[in-house]
Amino acid sequence: MKSNQTGFTLIELMIVVAIIGIIAAIALPAYQDYLKRSRVTEGMLLSAGAKTAIATYYSEFSSLPANNTVAGIADATAISGESVKSVEIDPDGDGDGDIWVTFQSNVDAGDPTIVIEIITGGGGIQWDCTGGTLLNQYRSANCR
Repeated sequence: MKSNQTGFTLIELMIVVAIIGIIAAIALPAYQDYLKRSRVTEGMLLSAGAKTAIATYYSEFSSLPANNTVAGIADATAISGESVKSVEIDPDGDGDGDIWVTFQSNVDAGDPTIVIEIITGGGGIQWDCTGGTLLNQYRSANCR
């Protein structure tokens, strides 16, 4: 009597392990970039209050606030989160009303920043978030 053995051969198992390794090698870096981009989103959400405060101040006084206190928002380090160290209005003191979002090192090495510049004129306010030291690959599409 002949018995039929069932199961996988060694080569079939090695092929499956190789395929899983290739998929993991592709998926893990993509997932890490996704995590970093989501952490950057936290900074953009935390800067929304500063944008509103600057717009309100500009509409009332026709000038830009010198810092968080003048704009009427919390201290820079009080506006923080899991991935955000601070959100500060015009930290360099040049009077341009820029918002600097400083991230923790879990976003990118060296405590990266996004500088959100205000553009006034034409009867309105626009924001440009292309400044700062954060790598473009972690920014949202409108900030690249």
